[in-house]
Amino acid sequence: MKLLEYQAKEIFAQYGLPIQKGVVVSAAGGAEEKIRTAGLSFPAVLKAQVQIGGRGKAGGVKFADTVEEAVSLSKAMLGMDIRGLRANEILVLEKKDIDVEWYLSIMLDRYSKAPLLIFSPLGGMDIEETAKTSPDKIAKVPIDPLRGVQDYTIAYALDKTGADKRYAAPLKDIIEKLYRMFFDYYTMLVEINPLAIDPAGNLIALDGKVEVDDNALPYLPDIAACRDKLQEDPQVIEARKVNFLFIPVEETGDIAVMSNGSGMLMSCIDLITQKGMSIHAALDLGGGATADRIAEAVRIMLGRPRISIVFICIFGGITRCDEVAKGAVAAMQKPEAASKHLILRMEGTNKDEAARIVAASGLPITVAEGIPNSVEAICRIKNAG
Repeated sequence: MKLLEYQAKEIFAQYGLPIQKGVVVSAAGGAEEKIRTAGLSFPAVLKAQVQIGGRGKAGGVKFADTVEEAVSLSKAMLGMDIRGLRANEILVLEKKDIDVEWYLSIMLDRYSKAPLLIFSPLGGMDIEETAKTSPDKIAKVPIDPLRGVQDYTIAYALDKTGADKRYAAPLKDIIEKLYRMFFDYYTMLVEINPLAIDPAGNLIALDGKVEVDDNALPYLPDIAACRDKLQEDPQVIEARKVNFLFIPVEETGDIAVMSNGSGMLMSCIDLITQKGMSIHAALDLGGGATADRIAEAVRIMLGRPRISIVFICIFGGITRCDEVAKGAVAAMQKPEAASKHLILRMEGTNKDEAARIVAASGLPITVAEGIPNSVEAICRIKNAG
């Protein structure tokens, strides 16, 4: 789950990380009063709150010299479209004079199986671009979870990149706080870009990005509450309510894939795309799905008008094949399933009974043996037009 900037900075503040003074205004109203009573020093910067980068280039970052200008700009920015996302909230911050911009992040690195510190004295731009143009200006340092952030960690990052060593102590303080936050909030990524140095030599987090592991949300009620403010696909929200994982894939695709396991789901997607076809969405059923839940999953998929073919791939163990068949038949009897096709690949418990249930239904459901044969069945339906 990706947090909005102001949500990330609220957590930064909890850990004593230096941030600008600011206020959040929303489309719900009261923007003018909030800005006027926030006690901000001007000039100020207004930043549209959306879960996407490149806000500045899209017109989502503005500057105001007075309270009146900030009020006017906030009203104009609320509701604006930022690369397909609606700006329902605006973060108004005191503008800071800065001398230097650094990049700092900690991410979960699956290769080293440890938190990975990434530091660069070339902040304010995408780290991917810095990696291309100035790879010598990036330091990547795995942090031993048993030892934490050490002096040599900071020394290496500064030596490797040629950054000013005078800031070793305050940089270590910030990294240690960020590191605690990284673990406390079960994050996949915490990022400050830019980490700025002002004329007085103070370090300050001018922007923040936080990505939290979705699996940890039951343990983070404050973050789970934040999720309600995020702009998400309606089917993602609908599926989550019944403990399904819905994943939009390609907007132009017309095939939906469902399975009881992410590995098999990805294998199905790979085989289908290798045939030149496009996946619109995927859904992980999890284990033990009943007929009612299968029917609900198909209904969610068919809520996407572009989907014309639903492929269900099930290895029946806890999930019984006859339950899958009953759910599929029930779903395909609904009006929204008219002119749709369903491919069903089942293996395991009560497979033969499931085949009999499908055959007796007389519905446009194809039972296929194995994933390759299922993909071929999808090809035939597509070619038939």
